[in-house]
Amino acid sequence: MANKKNLLLLFDRPNEPIFVQKGKDEVFDLPEKFLTDRYRPISNEVQSRFAEKVEQRIPVRDITIPDLRVPMSLPRDAQFSLFIPAHRRMAGHLIDIFMGASSIDDLQSVAVYARDRLNPYLFNYALSVALLHRKDTKGLRIPPLVQSFPDKFVDSRIFRQIREEVALVPEGSRMSITIPSDYTASDLDPEHRLWYFREDIGINLHHWHWHLVYPFEAGDRRIVNKDRRGELFYYMHQQILARYNLERFSNNLARVLRFNNLRDPIKEGYFPKLDSLVASRSWPPRFKDTKLSDLNRPLDQIQMDVSDLERWSDRIFSAIAKGFVTDESGDQLPLDEVRGIDILGNIIESSILSPNRATYGDLHNMGHLFISYSHDPDHSYLESFGVMGDTTTAMRDSVFYRWHAYIDDIFQEHKTRLTPYSLSELSYPEISITGVQVDTERSQPNVLQTFWQQSDIDLSRGLDFVQRGDVFVRFTHLQHTPFTYTININNDGGAQRYGTVRIFLGPKRDETHKEMLFKDQRLLMVELDKFIVSLNPGENTIRRRSSESSVTIPFEQTFRNVDKNGPGEGSSEELEFNFCGCGWPDHMLIPKGSRGGLPCELFVMVSDYDKDRIEVLIESTCKDAPSYCGLRDHRYPDRRAMGYPFDRLARSGVENLAQFLTPNMSVVDVVVRHDKGTEKQKC
Repeated sequence: MANKKNLLLLFDRPNEPIFVQKGKDEVFDLPEKFLTDRYRPISNEVQSRFAEKVEQRIPVRDITIPDLRVPMSLPRDAQFSLFIPAHRRMAGHLIDIFMGASSIDDLQSVAVYARDRLNPYLFNYALSVALLHRKDTKGLRIPPLVQSFPDKFVDSRIFRQIREEVALVPEGSRMSITIPSDYTASDLDPEHRLWYFREDIGINLHHWHWHLVYPFEAGDRRIVNKDRRGELFYYMHQQILARYNLERFSNNLARVLRFNNLRDPIKEGYFPKLDSLVASRSWPPRFKDTKLSDLNRPLDQIQMDVSDLERWSDRIFSAIAKGFVTDESGDQLPLDEVRGIDILGNIIESSILSPNRATYGDLHNMGHLFISYSHDPDHSYLESFGVMGDTTTAMRDSVFYRWHAYIDDIFQEHKTRLTPYSLSELSYPEISITGVQVDTERSQPNVLQTFWQQSDIDLSRGLDFVQRGDVFVRFTHLQHTPFTYTININNDGGAQRYGTVRIFLGPKRDETHKEMLFKDQRLLMVELDKFIVSLNPGENTIRRRSSESSVTIPFEQTFRNVDKNGPGEGSSEELEFNFCGCGWPDHMLIPKGSRGGLPCELFVMVSDYDKDRIEVLIESTCKDAPSYCGLRDHRYPDRRAMGYPFDRLARSGVENLAQFLTPNMSVVDVVVRHDKGTEKQKC
């Protein structure tokens, strides 16, 4: 029987033929018919050449290969986008083929045959989704995409330096190649102040991995239909926006402006400085003041007008005003406080879960495409889509946040129509918070510190046609000093109680330096952590480290080398490890702040666990990030609405955060200070 770990070798060096050495010292031993037309006539020569000096030859069983004509219709040197409906159908078809393989042996044979015949991006995505969702492969640790396709993440100029280093320097003596830290623009562009957020490798990996866990389409509906998927789409992106706005405040910029008038020019430009090693094309830029145009892209099977986006948007707003959507059968689905946000999420990020695609369309996904094709809407110049057309690169572009500010505005239209939480829905009788403090090793209490850090990551897995051996690049990213929450909670009930501690961070003042009103501040509250505590009668002191956050995954997990890091084979942690690769990167937990200090408010709440808990919850066995990604094969681990208690407008009479508080809540002023110094580490 095939070793399922050999499937991970298929992610190595995606442009090199499958018979070339993979991993450290392995090679696939192929049936002759599995070779492509170019190499089949010289089968013995090429296979023996690469198998001579390897330690392990991996036999591939000769089986009847399923029909691959649908996914093969995408050229190998083309770009691939989940936002293009035709590409989504290809991916769904390929996922079904991989999911339908009856055994690891058959899956290996099908995947090996497909690898050299399919578009590498499409192949990587579909195989990753299948490995995540098949019962017999869930313990595999899929390598981060930056290792397979580094060209989607780093300055294209470094690849010449990498090839020179690899060609001339023995493996043990190679030096790390430094990626410039702000290479896409100058400070003449105000948006460039946020390069460290938009172009952060970990943040873009998070967005890529989230869409692996929550794909758009698959023949097996269970792969798509995960618990509260639509609401997770809303909440994960709402939190990205809140974090982005905190970064804007850190850099003396106003909140992001919605891109809600699709006829207006996009005032911001973006020049990605990325080259595609697979498609052998540079990612196209978008110039300032570019306007959206009707799309006529026959090659991508897209013919659509800007008015289609406007019509879908109007229909969704109309449904929210009525309080229901209409499904394909004409039945009304109420947009209530329990399921409404989930239904809207499945409509706006249109997937196979949308109750009525014909009426409500494909707003979010096609919005990405209209923006990403704005430089060549009718394919006159044979250009592919820009970075907004790829889930891996979209967050690099400032217009991503403007588009999602508009998408979030639609969700908030629904949320503002819900009845505000009553005092009884917010309170926890006999439980009160009597003190909150945040401590670090480097500063006084309630002062959080950030700094620049340089780290190394091995890109050798994604470097085709160069010599073997580790190849490290060094990149600069934001980092914070670890901190600890100390929370004093009083239980006056006389018996043990359980509570859910919810921690949020929000700005104390707006961009005009005025104290924030609750109606605005609630949209900027960033969830930092959520966890369950046992409360004995009397005073309880709870301590929680920032590294334990339910939102983030550790630095080593974001950039892990699947061969060197991670739980041991066969351990109880191994099954969950890969799913937990989905999460916000720990090094971006808090905003950059400023040298003088960004004034913030840390909000802590203890809610009644009896009202929070779900019917079935098995404790996760790894360091995961359920707040943004849920838990594998389980319901979302919180009955409350995502973002509670800030997901709705406040009750009557509440103008600011202080007036919103109940005894089981507390707020403390904190300051986020940034030190421009740089530290180094090697991962």
